Amino acid sequence: MKATARANTNIALIKYWGKRDETLFLPMNSSLSITLDKFYTTTTVQFCKDLPSDIFLLNGCLAGETDTLKISIFLDRFRKMVGENLKAIVTSINKVPTAAGLASSASGFAALAAAAAKALRLNLDKQELSVLARQGSGSASRSIYGGFVEWQKGIKEDGTDSFAKPILSEQEWPLSVLSVLVESDQKIISSREGMKRTVETSPFYSGWLDTVDQDLTIAKEAIKLRNFEMLGQIVEANALKMHATMLGATPPIIYWKSGTLEVMQRIQKLRLEGIQVYFTIDAGPNVKVLCLPEDEQRVYETLTILPGVQHVFVCHPGSGVIYFPDTRESKC
Repeated sequence: MKATARANTNIALIKYWGKRDETLFLPMNSSLSITLDKFYTTTTVQFCKDLPSDIFLLNGCLAGETDTLKISIFLDRFRKMVGENLKAIVTSINKVPTAAGLASSASGFAALAAAAAKALRLNLDKQELSVLARQGSGSASRSIYGGFVEWQKGIKEDGTDSFAKPILSEQEWPLSVLSVLVESDQKIISSREGMKRTVETSPFYSGWLDTVDQDLTIAKEAIKLRNFEMLGQIVEANALKMHATMLGATPPIIYWKSGTLEVMQRIQKLRLEGIQVYFTIDAGPNVKVLCLPEDEQRVYETLTILPGVQHVFVCHPGSGVIYFPDTRESKC
């Protein structure tokens, strides 16, 4: 009972910020993302009859108790579905370097969900996988699919209607996404803590909820029309609005560094020079930059020479979950 799956990271173009259920990872608003091709997680799950507890190997090393417990709690959902308490050996190779400024939880839990389901012969469709992946990491629901993906917030308390669905495949609109690293240290305030504080204390949060659905509608129309300027404008505005809600929290949350502002200002200057280029920022200091393929090299060269920039990773739209043929079954 063994399977291997790979999932790519994604970045949110229209953000989700705030949870209505912390346990089931149910968002306060729907969101939209693009799956990337450069960074991914490959995970093998093997369930064994005589294994006393789960074993988690990450990048060739035995994971700590806390990380293993997270994996075990997540796998319990799959064990419950088959009615057996089989423990597993989980081997995960993470190709999402911390220095890339991208979270690996999306690709990690999407790959884990896909591999676990296949190993147990559950025969789940992608919608069902998305629901399960979401319960490990909200953004993992979107990494089940490639290209442009919408995560519907849902309204049911059990979360069965909160899942991702594809909007446009990775082949249909080739854009360039540059992940600009300005800070590689671990952030002081986690995304989970930042969300919770913003929802509970920011007077600006109601304005976010009042307008984010319209942002999503505009973004989806832009994707439908392949209108890059329309998409870029709403993506950039949505990110800035999300960070504005954090500034209103008590105490205020500021993820940006000097390099963050430097990149944003340079992007704005490039637009004045006639280049279609836009930025988005997650809950952290690093910037993701969107441009057309024909402008990729110029944008890359412009950003790499900025004093506050440590590295620029060039990405493009990537695929959804893929599976690898079963290799020789190892003994437990």
